[in-house]
Amino acid sequence: MNGYALTGTGTLYRLALRRDRIALPVWVYVGTGMIASTAFSFRKLYGDEASRRTFAAGIDGNGSLRALYGPIFDGSTIGGLTAWRMGVFGAVLAALMSTLLVVRHTRAEEEDGRFELIGAGAVGRRAPLTAALATALTANAALAALVTVVLLAAGQAPAGALAFALALGATGVFFAALAAVTAQVAETGRAANGLAGAAIGLAFVLRAVGDSGSGTGWASWLSPIGWSEQVRAFAGDRWWVLALPLGGAALLTALARALVEHRDLGAGMLPQRPGPAAAAPGLADAAALARRLQRGALLGWALAFAAGGAVFGSVAKGVVDLVGDNRQMADLMARLGGQQGVLNAYLSTIAGVFGMIAAVYAVQSVLRLRAEESSGRAEPVLAGAVSRLRWAGGHLLFPLLGTAVLLAVAGTTAGLAQGAALGGTGDAVGRMLGGTLVQLPAVWLTAAVALAVYGLLPRWTAAGWAGYGVFVLVAWLGPILQLPQWVLDLSPFTHLPHLPGGAFTAAPLLWTTALAALAALAGLAGLRRRDLG
Repeated sequence: MNGYALTGTGTLYRLALRRDRIALPVWVYVGTGMIASTAFSFRKLYGDEASRRTFAAGIDGNGSLRALYGPIFDGSTIGGLTAWRMGVFGAVLAALMSTLLVVRHTRAEEEDGRFELIGAGAVGRRAPLTAALATALTANAALAALVTVVLLAAGQAPAGALAFALALGATGVFFAALAAVTAQVAETGRAANGLAGAAIGLAFVLRAVGDSGSGTGWASWLSPIGWSEQVRAFAGDRWWVLALPLGGAALLTALARALVEHRDLGAGMLPQRPGPAAAAPGLADAAALARRLQRGALLGWALAFAAGGAVFGSVAKGVVDLVGDNRQMADLMARLGGQQGVLNAYLSTIAGVFGMIAAVYAVQSVLRLRAEESSGRAEPVLAGAVSRLRWAGGHLLFPLLGTAVLLAVAGTTAGLAQGAALGGTGDAVGRMLGGTLVQLPAVWLTAAVALAVYGLLPRWTAAGWAGYGVFVLVAWLGPILQLPQWVLDLSPFTHLPHLPGGAFTAAPLLWTTALAALAALAGLAGLRRRDLG
């Protein structure tokens, strides 16, 4: 391949950074903030080495918690406990960030037709892929640098802090390269994200199997997330393990670069099935088209919520056994969401987490409107007897009702798993359904803010993710950092009743829903009046 294959890479790299100047910092700051708050909470709860070792000993004997978080390799230091608590989920966060970033700047751009315009200029065949991978590498480097800084600020060993941060960054780089391959294989951005997401889920399951009990440790070595764990930050710092994700990323990058040269622009490597000659009667209106476009994503999210509910529900018994008479741990979990007992505190915290994740789906569904508009697919629909509000309404049914489906699925499976572990399945399902469904007003308000930005300021649509980031960071870190009440009030998630276990009050649900309705109306009014595109 001649040297012109990479022509324009620098320009596309700068363009990608500019387009992600809002979303990328949110991803990095959320990951760093979660790790910083975890280190802070461990320092506050377990200030001496003896208490930390006692806590770690309880984890080692709890198979369900090992499957969820992994084993503790060093329970004597704050850094070791932070690496245990956030190692797995930090790696998953880095993997998701990298996957979405690479697909957004490769397959999604190609699907929308923008690559044809770019390719008509002085741009090499491999330049878009290389620029996307460079952007993902930058994001993971920034995440690793900030994580190192916050752990050093917490007084932890420099070598351990760097090993932990590089483990997270290397995991992100591996999945960025994997997403580069799926972007060549699949013909749509959603399919590429789905394939990469399935790989992340498989990696998590393999690691969980390897960590759950004796005799299955080999399974962790089959998982890129398990490789991050096996670096053993603060417990020997096995630097050589970093060669596994980095070497795998190099091989996958070479494969992706080869695939770019063996396919047509706009086509994928997987064969596409021809559609029917005539559309089904059910596709006769704009709402039906929106359902067709959104149903695949809803199904994928529902399966993920079902699996997550089953996992977190089954861990309930392990949480009760772990805490036991540990008053400090009970106080921490109570501050994070519960009011009546350790079990209720855990379950209400998990219900809040599901609400925050459902808000991601809600914002994503709202921003589908912008994708349809910017790609030009909305124009043929609106050229007929379809109003803008009717077109938008078909898509908005998914952040409105689809989020209710997701939270109901999570609550049901979590209740069933909890009931199987502790008994009382019927009561457990009802309690968990109440805890998850009470999150809906906050989820709707988050989606409505994104809709308002899209309708009124379409060029700043990505700022809808910034609103989500602010809401989640305040709700997640605010109680731990003991922020002022006026700061906590900025997030709708902090106003919700803590169910199960807490007192139910309807007032915050009503005014949060009213605010969501006002924001949505403002967004729809802006969409109705402004020019498309």
